[in-house]
Amino acid sequence: MPENEELVKITATGTISIPKQFRKYLGMQKGDYVKVVLQDDSMVLKRAVIS
Repeated sequence: MPENEELVKITATGTISIPKQFRKYLGMQKGDYVKVVLQDDSMVLKRAVIS
């Protein structure tokens, strides 16, 4: 698996964990928001800024 990919498991409540190295790279921390976008057969998470 390439280093920009990570396998994560969906919990019973639909929760996933964003891998630590991805959060660090994107400067994300607890309490931050993400946008979820459907693109064809993929789901993309994007860092969101709420003001």
